Parts: sequence; structure tokens; C-alpha cells
Amino acid sequence: MATTDFAMNLKKYADLTVQTGANVQPGDTVYVQVAVDQAPLARLIVASAYKAGAAEVLIQWQDDTLSRLNLTHMADDRLENVPPYIKGMFDYWVDNNAKRITVISADPDNLASVDPGRVAKYTAGFQKAYARLSDAITTNQISWTIIGAASPKWAQKVFPDLSATDALAKLWDEIFTTTRVYADDPEAAWQKHVATLNEKAAWLNDQQFDAIHYSAPGTDLTVGLPKHHIWTAAGSRNPKGEFFIPNMPTEEVFTVPDHHRIDGTVSSTKPLSYSGNVLEGMHFTFKNGEVINYKADRGEEVLKQLFTIRGAKSLGEVSLVPDPSPISQSGIIFFNTLFDENASDHMAFGEAYPFCVEGGVEMSPEERERVGLNDADTHVDFMMGSAQMDIDGITQDGQLVPIFRNGDWA
Repeated sequence: MATTDFAMNLKKYADLTVQTGANVQPGDTVYVQVAVDQAPLARLIVASAYKAGAAEVLIQWQDDTLSRLNLTHMADDRLENVPPYIKGMFDYWVDNNAKRITVISADPDNLASVDPGRVAKYTAGFQKAYARLSDAITTNQISWTIIGAASPKWAQKVFPDLSATDALAKLWDEIFTTTRVYADDPEAAWQKHVATLNEKAAWLNDQQFDAIHYSAPGTDLTVGLPKHHIWTAAGSRNPKGEFFIPNMPTEEVFTVPDHHRIDGTVSSTKPLSYSGNVLEGMHFTFKNGEVINYKADRGEEVLKQLFTIRGAKSLGEVSLVPDPSPISQSGIIFFNTLFDENASDHMAFGEAYPFCVEGGVEMSPEERERVGLNDADTHVDFMMGSAQMDIDGITQDGQLVPIFRNGDWA
């Protein structure tokens, strides 16, 4: 990709993120979470947001090296106690209905050498400071979008057989392809894609299945669904009615499970990059909505730490992603959930999205629990779909209705 072409496409990507992803409007507060090595993209996003009329655009810089140093050497009491100004920053964003743009580019193995117990301590402390903002995000009180940006170490992880330069160019090419940047009119291409996914969600919402059953080698899992559940596709709306696209790319249709009614076994089909580590070969057994047994070929200690987090032993999301989706057919393992979850059916341990049940956003925590929404301090997706996956909807009277056969819509 020529330098001039890359600069042009990077600007298109920034504009797409601001205009279609976050849908920035005049007077908005916008905050951008982005790594220091993505400064060129960050500047383009800031410029695009101001051009859209944003009142202020705030940057939260991130750095893999500093994260690793802090989590390795920080005093134990500081690990668990996030400074008050961090919570103050999060509260400011909520108070101003700030629109969030998160740019993911981290090295998937960044924290592989760090004691998982220390990472878990920091995560627990951070979640306390982040709780109010997290609730605003999961209830769509604020608009948000997550995108990817190629970084050298991530690119080498995805394309180990290429030179550093070629790997970086290849990863950018895949990011631009999957987010439709190369389309003549990327915004129109996204509108068409959203409409297609919405058709699938509408059919599922009409069915109002009591449960769904996932079946594939290593997976035999029945997941109950709450009454009046809502299958959601590519986009959401904030309280002002403004449309936004939380994930770019996206190929999924998803809803919430009734976390009291999850039984059986499920196996991962792709690596999971979580907390600076790569986990592989995961197997879980559920009974009455909770993980009662688990193992992993790689990263089992990290998984053990995950399950110490409140609510992490049950599910907060189930999804449908056809295996013929473009990301899946690329054959690439991205070691990044944003991309890998859109190549595969996936589920998420932890927090449920209240907007996936009628009236869920307005419900009290007790009401959400009664209808089956999992309340947790984390939300971690793992991929379990494949070309061998069959999925059936189970009606209120126990009839089976095919949804997927051999990894695609039936």
C-alpha cells in the first residue's frame, strides 16, 4: 500500500469511526482511548470529531510498556487502589454523556510474563473506579465504538512469517477491508450491512425462543433466554435516539442469556487474548447457570484468576456469527476479540447488556436478577463457533427450530 494511499485510507477510517461508529454530533464531549504509538490516527480522530462539531475531545493515552512495568513493580496496596482522579475522570465522562472511541492495538502477549494474580488485583481495583462508566456503556446511556489499529507486535503475532514491515502493512490492509474502508462510500456500505444483520435479529425476536442449543464437537450446551429478550445486531441507540455502532467490524447478532439456565459443555475454537495473555484450548462445564469445571491447554492460571471476579462464572452474552462471514473466511486468527468474535459464534463471561431485555435499562438490579440478567464486574468474550456448529431454537412448548446448520443460517 503506497504511503499516499495509506494516509488517505487512515483518514477515511478516522472519519468513519467518528461519523458512523460514534456518530459525533455538535456539542458532544468525546473521549478517545488510544495507544501512544497510534498518535497519527488519534490526531485524525480528534480533527474529525471537532469537524463534526464536538465541544471537546479528550485523550486517554495507553502504553504497553508502561502497563507491563506498572503491573510488575507497583506496590501491592497501589495495585488495588486506583487513584481518585482516575474515577473523577470517568465520572466526568458520564456526567457529560461523553461518546467513547476505543482504539485497540495492544500486543496480545504484553503481560505474559506478569504474575496473573497481580493483574487480577489491578483489574479488581480498576473495575471499582470504572463501575459507573461501565454501567453507562452496558446500558447504552452513552454512545461508544471500538476499532482496531495495527501495531508492530500485534502484526507480528498475527503474521509471524512476514517481515515486520510487511506484517504491519498486511494487518492494516485486513483492518481496512473488514471495516469497509475500501468501499467507494464506506458509510453507505455500513448502512447496507446493518440492514442485513437487522433482518436476522428481527426474525429471532419474532420467535421469542425459550432457549437455544449449541451443538458441535466438544460443545453440547443449552442456554435459556429471558422472557421478552431482544436480539440486537450491529447498532444501538443512546437515550437521545442517536444511532451508533459499538464494534467495527461486526458480523454478529447477540442477546442475553437467562444466567440461571445454562447447562452442558462448551469448547473454545479460537485463541483468546485476555489481560495481556493468550489462552487456548478452553473447555467449560455449566450447571444451573454457573461454571462448575474448566480447563485450558494454555493460560489456565489466567482463567483461574478470571473466575475470581464477581459474576464471571456465568454468561452475560450469547451470539450468532455465520462461519461464511468475511473475517472467518479470511482464515486469519487475529488474537484480538474485536476481530475474532466476528469470525465465530461467541459467548461472554460476566456482565449482561440490560438493553437486550424489554425495559431492562430501567430495571433495578434486583429486577434484572429476577429476569436472569447476570450482574458482574467483567465482560470477557470467548469464541466457540465453527463450520461444524449446529444451533437450534427451543420454543416454549419444547419444539426445535433450526437456526444454524454447519455454521451458517439455516
